[in-house]
Amino acid sequence: MGELDLNVTLNPAAPHHLPGFITAPGDTDVLMVVMAVLLAVSVLAFGLLFLRLHTLPERMAHRGRKLQFEIVAVLGLLALFTHEHIFWVLGLMLALIDIPDFGTPIRRMAGSLEKLAGISPGEGDAAAEAAIDAQPDHRMAGSHENPAGVSPGEGGAAAKPAVEAWPDLKGTER
Repeated sequence: MGELDLNVTLNPAAPHHLPGFITAPGDTDVLMVVMAVLLAVSVLAFGLLFLRLHTLPERMAHRGRKLQFEIVAVLGLLALFTHEHIFWVLGLMLALIDIPDFGTPIRRMAGSLEKLAGISPGEGDAAAEAAIDAQPDHRMAGSHENPAGVSPGEGGAAAKPAVEAWPDLKGTER
């Protein structure tokens, strides 16, 4: 075995002036390092742009009502995790539409009806719940199917029909 020749000479077929991106053996490939950094920055920038575009409907719906924002956010998450673009499109369309406020006029009508009925505003719900809770629960006396508590062969013609066993809202039987 002989010694290695450390005097590297150019191949006679190679051009005498090599371009700058060709590196000598053992040197750092500057072009590869620059391209790796550029690729990493490009992938990161594309990902940020994609996420920014993906959250566009949510940012648009944020100015609206809470329910509309939550629906748009759920559609955005569905689009993100299922890769179904129709959810994103639906979220964008919902974010662009102003849903009218139906709750306020209905609450105002209910308040006016409470005033007409002589109930102070806001107490109508409590009064209705109290009336429902005050009714006796006949289902405990018998089975669920037979609220009167009469078994099918017991009473014959003398038994009341099951419909008459239910009290009306005032608590009296019919």
